[in-house]
Amino acid sequence: MDTGLLILRVVVGLLIAGHGVQKVSHRLGGNGLAGGTEEFRHDGFRGGTLTALAAGAGQVGSGLFLALGALTPPAAMVAMGVMTVAMTVKLPHGLWVQDDGYEYPLVLVVVAGSLALTGPGRWSVDHTVGLTAWPLWLSVAAAVLGPASGLLTRVILHHPPAPEEAAAVARPAD
Repeated sequence: MDTGLLILRVVVGLLIAGHGVQKVSHRLGGNGLAGGTEEFRHDGFRGGTLTALAAGAGQVGSGLFLALGALTPPAAMVAMGVMTVAMTVKLPHGLWVQDDGYEYPLVLVVVAGSLALTGPGRWSVDHTVGLTAWPLWLSVAAAVLGPASGLLTRVILHHPPAPEEAAAVARPAD
């Protein structure tokens, strides 16, 4: 079981961290901070650069902490929050990733939530420093508050496009 949790944590944690790196830099195929900022603006979010930085930092930090198995429930909560926002962006496209749907962010939310509830396993920083018995209430709170914080972020930072913006998106470019 510990080997499976280690593999799961490392792979998923590094994928989440890599996704964050793409938001704020040109590494791993990213478009830099300007590209991340434009992506959030295109998706209808306020905050521009600050939003991109917060999302990127949340993904990099939570992903690395998950990969290490360090502060696992709080790290999972942050990862679930950021990926829940991604799900809300992709929701209109349906479930499947080939249609730009929310399948991939959903998988990351579920895996992060599962890690919050199961713990990181024996081969982790948490185990090494004696944080293996996270209280159940804290793990459950992390699994609930992560997606809730993502939904709240969507409500606070997202704004519908102005009528002229919506019309420009609906019209094909010349």
